[in-house]
Amino acid sequence: MKIPIYQVDAFTDKIFGGNPASVCILNKWIPDDLLQSIAGENNQAETAFILGSGNKYEIRWFTPTVEVDLCGHATLAAAHVLLNELNINENPIHFHSARSGLLTVTKQNELLVLDFPTDIFSPVETPQAVIDGISLTPLQTFKGKTDYLAIVSSQKDIENIEPDLHAISLLSGRGLIVSAKGDSCDFVSRFFAPQSGINEDPVTGSAHTTLTRYWHEKLGKRVMQAEQLSKRKGYLQCVYNGDRVNISGNACTYLKGEINVL
Repeated sequence: MKIPIYQVDAFTDKIFGGNPASVCILNKWIPDDLLQSIAGENNQAETAFILGSGNKYEIRWFTPTVEVDLCGHATLAAAHVLLNELNINENPIHFHSARSGLLTVTKQNELLVLDFPTDIFSPVETPQAVIDGISLTPLQTFKGKTDYLAIVSSQKDIENIEPDLHAISLLSGRGLIVSAKGDSCDFVSRFFAPQSGINEDPVTGSAHTTLTRYWHEKLGKRVMQAEQLSKRKGYLQCVYNGDRVNISGNACTYLKGEINVL
């Protein structure tokens, strides 16, 4: 069996920036253990598998070690492939996830706009693993559906984090978002998920379903500019719409080919 595969840099307008994702186009679902093996072989933060036609597709996301409930950058990458590589003449693209429901991506000029459900989170006592993991005591800590969110004092604090990945791996859930008000944008962040096979994710669209609501409530703004301060850097526009958020960015194709399995 030959499966078309693309590698796309998401949330950037330049190759070697943003967050790389693999996108595999299926004509039928294959066993879960094979999906996981492909994702492990790809060794990207996420591999998106999509199945469908027209503007309606099923989508699933796998890190090198686990299937995840939601992935923003790989969804952006999948839409980029459909619209720009396969020339699907449909806009918006509708994805359905068994874990996260309806997700849409709309092309607006050069940007791709994700429409995702807003995360639900609540304040919690800061776990010692968070403090040990970032060598800082957060101003506040929250727990969302899948991630912890730690708010720290400044962008410089974010930039200076040298994570203790073992400590962070002890947290329950997918991973840890660390965020602060930005110096030249509305807010900045980094994301660590060693327990999910991702030491530091370059740009995490799904984390911004949490961050957009938090910073909307903090700053009183509906439209915000965000940066993820990984080595590769990522740039996102975030719009708070109540129970939904829009997260926008660019994407670039790095490679395309096919893989041989079975």
